[in-house]
Amino acid sequence: MRKVSTRSLASHKLRLVLTVFSVVLGTSFVAAAVIFTSTVSNAFNAIFDNVAQGVSVEVSAADRDAPGVPVELVTKLRDSKAQLGIDKLVENYGGPVTVADSSGKAIQTGGAPSVASAYLPPDQAIGDSMKLVEGRAPTAENEITINRTAADKAGLHVGSKTKVVLGTGVSDPIDVIVVGITDLSSSTGGYVGIQFDQQTAKDYFSDGDYVAVVDMTAVPGVSDTELRDRVHAALGDATKVDELYKVRTGDQVRDDEKAAIGDFLTIFRYILLAFAAIGLLVGTFIIYNTFSMIVAQRNRELALLRAIGASRRDVSRSVLTEALLVGVLGGVIGLGLGAAIAAGMLAFTKSQGLPSNGIEIGVAAIASAVFVGVIVTMLSAWIPARRASRIPPVEAMRESAVEPGAGSLRKRTLIGAILGVLAVAALVIGGLGEGGTRALIVAIGALLAVVAIVLGAPALSQPFVSVLGGLFEKPFGTVGRLARTNAVRNPRRSAATAFALTLGLMLVVVIGILGTSFKGTVNSAVDKGVKADYVVSGTNGGNMPLGIADAIRKAPGAQTVVTQAFAVAKIGGEQTYLTAAIGGKFSDVATITPIDGVVDVTGDGMAVDERTASDRGWKLGETVTVTSLTGDEIAVPIVGVYESSEMAGTYMIGDDLYDKLVPVESMRSAQFVWVKGRPGVSLGDLRTQLEDATAPYLIAQIQDREEFKNSISSNIDQMMVTLYALLGLSLVIAVLGIINTLALSVVERKREIGMLRAIGMARAQVRRSIYLESTYIAVFGALLGAVLGLAIGIPLVRTLAYWGLEGVVIPWSLIGGTLVGAAVVGVIAALWPAVTAARTRPLEAIVEG
Repeated sequence: MRKVSTRSLASHKLRLVLTVFSVVLGTSFVAAAVIFTSTVSNAFNAIFDNVAQGVSVEVSAADRDAPGVPVELVTKLRDSKAQLGIDKLVENYGGPVTVADSSGKAIQTGGAPSVASAYLPPDQAIGDSMKLVEGRAPTAENEITINRTAADKAGLHVGSKTKVVLGTGVSDPIDVIVVGITDLSSSTGGYVGIQFDQQTAKDYFSDGDYVAVVDMTAVPGVSDTELRDRVHAALGDATKVDELYKVRTGDQVRDDEKAAIGDFLTIFRYILLAFAAIGLLVGTFIIYNTFSMIVAQRNRELALLRAIGASRRDVSRSVLTEALLVGVLGGVIGLGLGAAIAAGMLAFTKSQGLPSNGIEIGVAAIASAVFVGVIVTMLSAWIPARRASRIPPVEAMRESAVEPGAGSLRKRTLIGAILGVLAVAALVIGGLGEGGTRALIVAIGALLAVVAIVLGAPALSQPFVSVLGGLFEKPFGTVGRLARTNAVRNPRRSAATAFALTLGLMLVVVIGILGTSFKGTVNSAVDKGVKADYVVSGTNGGNMPLGIADAIRKAPGAQTVVTQAFAVAKIGGEQTYLTAAIGGKFSDVATITPIDGVVDVTGDGMAVDERTASDRGWKLGETVTVTSLTGDEIAVPIVGVYESSEMAGTYMIGDDLYDKLVPVESMRSAQFVWVKGRPGVSLGDLRTQLEDATAPYLIAQIQDREEFKNSISSNIDQMMVTLYALLGLSLVIAVLGIINTLALSVVERKREIGMLRAIGMARAQVRRSIYLESTYIAVFGALLGAVLGLAIGIPLVRTLAYWGLEGVVIPWSLIGGTLVGAAVVGVIAALWPAVTAARTRPLEAIVEG
């Protein structure tokens, strides 16, 4: 039977190509996801392999926003070096920085670190990862070294003048000169590393009370883990130490850095694999369709095999062997296509600054592509294989092929109807509430709805296509009636073919509703909540130095300038961000509706939004404990409750509390600076003045209200475009599925088409009937997908009101466009099968039949 299977594939090359291609598209995205994420992960790992080289133990603050390790603890460790087993102890003063390139713009790292540190001579440094390869070491306040890959990317060299902003944009720009070029022992991707002299680094990154990081090496005979445990014990109470500090070996530091980027890449991989699963699901229906039609076309052939002695198991094995060969072939080709897709993605991300050391195809990618291709194809072919095994030998005497399983739809339709009722109930119940539980109910309803559509679509296709066909019967006459008959003659096949479009367009509509609703919420929040004429923010969502507000106040046309800054603290054990308005009243530049008390908070007070107050059971005048990142507990009175506001956030605090949570010596930063102009000053003149005032800063951008809305909406648009691009895969597979089904249907109906040609049907009429048949199927699938998308998207958005989504906005233009596009897709998909059908020679078809 193996020989029968291979010869059957070889003798039907077109059928083989169509089937393999559907497997290729499904598996290629899985391969692309694995190859892309593993390549980027390895590139980041190469960067982080240079972190903490030669370090036995490192002590740092537990939170990155905390000031660091207290000097008294460092002194304690230094005095106990002999007892603890410390050989060398180095105080590292450094932190994140933004560096300007030769054009004055910030160097983009693509997610890789951009950090500053103190230059240490080789005899004082721990490890030797940073080597001075050109120029000299920095000795003055305005001198730096920079790593070679960053210098080359930024167009900097020894003698270049540039600017540095400390803490990703939280200091005034510092003018510096590059006096040396350093190099790392391995590839650095987008990594930027600069070095100041020791005293300058200490002045910039320490207030004298804290050290950013303390590195140590162990004396011979003491392992890294032993030293870590000794240092941990020497710092004090274990619980308090763990709350405030991280005491890690060098290996742990590197592993933690890799894990942080690994979490991001894992999320990204899951997103890609989710869309790969969509493509595979759609491909499964196509492969199932294909093998069902193959079995129908081979009825007589398989019956003859049964007549000459083949058992049911032999026949079933024959079909599954074909599926295995198709799966292996499709998986291998899919791996190649996946590598090409991954290479394209890497080329794009590398142009955006993401590190890459070249595409890497590992065993995991190879195994996943082949394994998924084989499994999906075998599962898709299993039911057709079972049907094939039930073909009785007497079928060999039939003149026409009858597709196995073309029986009553009553049972599956009844089950689908029951599931549909349950789905509607879940979607309604979920959509009537807010929050995570209701969203989960909606998700269950969505799953039930999809299964109900799978089961009930064949029964739905018959009345829908009949009605649609009736509309086309008048202009197209007999041809339209024939197309309608062909579309409804096998409802299972028509529904399975249409499901590819149904699933794809359902997701398009759901994502469209989410996207437009988010944008509607953003627009409403800005329109209702912003009184300022201009918003000054950091590029790429970064922070800005508080000093930028002082520069803006010098603009002649600026009347009200309020800085919105954030403090990080813990409330009830949970880390959160608290908003502070510095230099003015936040209510002057934003609409904040008080419910009780005051919203322009001063002193040590705090105002909270109504949802938080309700959830936590807080009342006006109650005292709440706020814990700073240095472990200090502060009793804070609640002085106001306000309506939930996207502009204000969850908590608003006074200046004094901000000063306690974020000391002056720490790197204070501004999220936004809100500016209102003086009466009579034109917005154009005010913009020019603001641009001039912020010109020395590397990362400030000026936006009016519309631009501010658009900047937020553009992020949503970019996300939606990315999702639509990924969804495009399932739509491409859907089109190919229609082509596949129609092409095989033409082969299956070859004798019938020949008879029609023999009795006078013209080639143009044959083509037209195929076009219409394809259009009926495509429009049915698209309409089903649009209805399903609305049924899921609307209640889903309603549940998200808990997190601030204001209301449902339905993208009617998108939905209308998808329906029109479906009709176009139907015609395009039918072009090749229609031409093939029109070329059928009447006599040859009748004889072959």
